[in-house]
Amino acid sequence: MDQTNSNQFNQRQVAVAPGRMGVPDEYRYDGHIYPNFPIEPMAGEDVGFDFYKYVRVLLKYRWLIAGLVGASLILATVLTLLTTPIYRATSSIQIDREAMNVVNVGGGLQPQDTNNQEFYQTEYELLASRSLAERVVSTLALVDDRGFGAATNDESIFGLIKSLVLGPDKQQATPKTLEDKTRLVTDHLIRVWSISPVRGSRVVKINIDHTDAAEAQKIANGVAEVFIADNLDRRYDASSYARKFLEERIQQLKVKLEESEKQLVKYAEQQGIINLDDKKTLAGTDLEEINKKLADARNERLKMELLWNRAQATQGLGLQQILDSKAIQENRKLRTELGAQYQQKLAQFKPAFPAMVELRNQIQELDREVQTEVKSIKDSIFSQYTAAKGQEEDLAAQLEATKSQVVDQRNRSIQYNILQREVDTNRTLYDGLLQRYKEIGVSGAVGTNNISVVDHADLPLRPRTPNLTLNLALGLVAGLLLGVLTALGLDYLDDSFKAPEDVEREVGLSVIGVVPKPQAGNTIDDELVDQRSSVAEAIRSLRTGLQFATADGLPKTLLITSSKPAEGKTTTTIALAKSLANIGLNVLLIDADLRNASVHRHLKCSNELGLSNYLTGAKMPEEVVQGSTVEGLVIMASGPLPPNPAELLAGPKLLSLLTLSAESFDVVLIDGPPVMGLADAPLLASLVQSTLMVIAANETRRSVVKVALRRLRMARANIIGSLLTKFDASQTGYGYGYGYGDYEYHSYGVKELAAPKS
Repeated sequence: MDQTNSNQFNQRQVAVAPGRMGVPDEYRYDGHIYPNFPIEPMAGEDVGFDFYKYVRVLLKYRWLIAGLVGASLILATVLTLLTTPIYRATSSIQIDREAMNVVNVGGGLQPQDTNNQEFYQTEYELLASRSLAERVVSTLALVDDRGFGAATNDESIFGLIKSLVLGPDKQQATPKTLEDKTRLVTDHLIRVWSISPVRGSRVVKINIDHTDAAEAQKIANGVAEVFIADNLDRRYDASSYARKFLEERIQQLKVKLEESEKQLVKYAEQQGIINLDDKKTLAGTDLEEINKKLADARNERLKMELLWNRAQATQGLGLQQILDSKAIQENRKLRTELGAQYQQKLAQFKPAFPAMVELRNQIQELDREVQTEVKSIKDSIFSQYTAAKGQEEDLAAQLEATKSQVVDQRNRSIQYNILQREVDTNRTLYDGLLQRYKEIGVSGAVGTNNISVVDHADLPLRPRTPNLTLNLALGLVAGLLLGVLTALGLDYLDDSFKAPEDVEREVGLSVIGVVPKPQAGNTIDDELVDQRSSVAEAIRSLRTGLQFATADGLPKTLLITSSKPAEGKTTTTIALAKSLANIGLNVLLIDADLRNASVHRHLKCSNELGLSNYLTGAKMPEEVVQGSTVEGLVIMASGPLPPNPAELLAGPKLLSLLTLSAESFDVVLIDGPPVMGLADAPLLASLVQSTLMVIAANETRRSVVKVALRRLRMARANIIGSLLTKFDASQTGYGYGYGYGDYEYHSYGVKELAAPKS
């Protein structure tokens, strides 16, 4: 054994305390106190909908998706080529609410509301009715048309497949009677016949799909013409029925009208009822005239009474009628003149003078004449008042007598009015039906139609189906959908870790390093030989990550384990040990896998003495270590595999070895056994300062890792993180990559390439 390596162990006895060697119960960092055992990690962070996750899944299964898309396109192309081409012929008709009113009279049908859609829905149903299809079959003689009759049998690839799988259709059996043939042809016509109302217009398109373009054109035009003829027939039948019905009703009403008029005239003669028009009687008219005259006489009496009262109360010439009298006006004028002369002569003569006496007598005579005229005017007013009052009384008496006659006549007119209303009703019905009868007769003779052909069907030059472009588009969509669903389903069923983010999200462990999968044709050892390879760079990155894994830097004792075998823990442990030794650290590599030791095979060293010899007490530590080709790296192989590894690892010697090794070496790396199914790894993890979990990408199931971590935590293992091995960025669909050696800085536009490999 190399003396240098042996001298690194201190030969004195080491007193060890229970617990993890070299690990305090707590440590301080940046003023905070941290426990030295891992706390149960929190559940994966809920990031909601991860768009990039699904993008990576699609990129991972891109070749599967491309294959399914290609298969869908090929299938769509084959089905398109095997499908019988179908041609579509289309004719257009216009449906108006009312036919052209040639004679400006109404028809037999009532006008419909222009905003009511029931009219057009009714026309659409009539256009797609079976009765119309039967008439088309009869008119176009489609029963004897071999081209159309042959199409009733589905000879397409789908029809053949259906007949092979389900057997022959009983309804498609060869018909024996003409009625069966007609029914079969009508059913087929209904299947190939469709209508398409043009939205916002009165135009309806009639579509016929057929394998023969000329046959489709003929039937499309035939349907339009037959529908127009059928509509004319229905209108004529309706008007004919209406005329017949109206004739019977008119005759009945005519007889009834005559009878009611006779009864009315007879009753009027018996009761002496004379009507001036349809509403007024003679007595009623007299009553209105007398009442009107009485109102005028009452007004005249009131006016004369007021005038007479005023005349009685007025003294002298204050009454307007007196002032308006011509005689009084002339008298007053003459008296004024005589008065003026009297006053003028009074200055010359005495009142007793004869001339003065004569003037005074003339003035007095004029005054007497005025009084006489005033009395005459008042007497005239009184006479007018008396006459008006007498006329009012006469008219009032005459009104009362006429009222009695009117009331008596009204009592006798009750039955008369009943008979009159019956006559009026019968006459109104008779006139209305007679007018309608004449209108229907005129409109029915004209023969107009509210349906007309807009466009006749042209001969279709290209088949409507199959549409290769559309089928390819559908095939592309179906292939993409199937591929995406398949990829998502496979990803859902794949329970392995695919990327570092999966490890952090699912188990709560930070990923200290990622070791990529070797390139095709190379082994992991070949990649490690080339110091510029991505694997070698990943090991150096792991080494750097471990230096910052704890508050004290690189752990003194580090167990590297995995949940199951063949995840790359041994290779990783050896590569990490060499990398640490290359930077000048003294490294002890212990192969603690006492069930399937492999360190000695990788390093091509002896396994005659090793850890098992020390644990059994047969050898001292310095006797079971050996040097290596790497300076600073000391190896302790597993030694002969014991029958009871768990009992050896549980003894106090392993703890003493770790304590002594931590004092003698800078780093002690332990290649431990897998966790699942064994008690060895939890025992080792409880004794070392830190534990590193190795997880193989795309291999290790998440549930297995979770169970393994639960077992380690139950042993109070300090799991500082995980290492993801065998990572293939191209397979998982991660576009950002985890490349080492050659690198590019796309975000800054700078590209730096490594030097050529020697």
